[in-house]
Amino acid sequence: MTKIALITGATSGIGKATAIRFAQNKIRLILCGRRKDRLEQLKKELSEFVAVTTLCFDVGDQDAVKRNIQGLGSPWENIDILVNNAGGAHGLDLFEHGKIDDWERMIDFNVKGLLYVSKFVIPGMIKRNKGQIINISSIAGKQTYAKGMVYCASKSGVEAISKGMRLELVPHGIRVCNIAPGAVDTEFSTVRFKGDKVKADKVYENYSPLLADDIADSIYYCVNVPAHVQIADMTIFPAAQSDATTIHRN
Repeated sequence: MTKIALITGATSGIGKATAIRFAQNKIRLILCGRRKDRLEQLKKELSEFVAVTTLCFDVGDQDAVKRNIQGLGSPWENIDILVNNAGGAHGLDLFEHGKIDDWERMIDFNVKGLLYVSKFVIPGMIKRNKGQIINISSIAGKQTYAKGMVYCASKSGVEAISKGMRLELVPHGIRVCNIAPGAVDTEFSTVRFKGDKVKADKVYENYSPLLADDIADSIYYCVNVPAHVQIADMTIFPAAQSDATTIHRN
């Protein structure tokens, strides 16, 4: 039977690219996001390839997450693949100038949102003794940098959660993969800089960054390996990048 994947943050960037890649390979889709118009448009586009349903909620809202996921009826409740992609960075300031609202949003989306969604998906996987979880972390989860300590802390949390999930879920036949991208040209920097497109574009100047499709390819690879294989952790850089803050620009 065709697998079912639930993807958070599916309306743009890595989430959207992953949805397209899965649809092209006949994986049925539960697309989750906050922007209903984008969800419906993506559903319309991908329904040509595969069955699609949508859930419109904020991953940081525990009640909304529970209501939407537990409200999935047949044939959608048996989720085979969970892609915890929703999240983002807000602000790039020294700690003393950081905005508490930005910190709370990053912790809500990157850590609590991932936990909430996983909390209501994993029991079904345990019951069926199978499943796969892909958590989207970041190089920021492996290497802290100045002006990004709260974002880095939130992504370090994703790394720790991925390891903990793997330890606890291996006995249930559930594979857990942590994917840590470097610089990816998506809406990430536009969000971080509050819609300042000039600042955002400078992040990707004079080198070739990763594209959302590159990460989608990696995600699909991880879910498509043989059943006896588990890709535990994957760090992906553009060729011009060597660590969190070192990029060779032409």
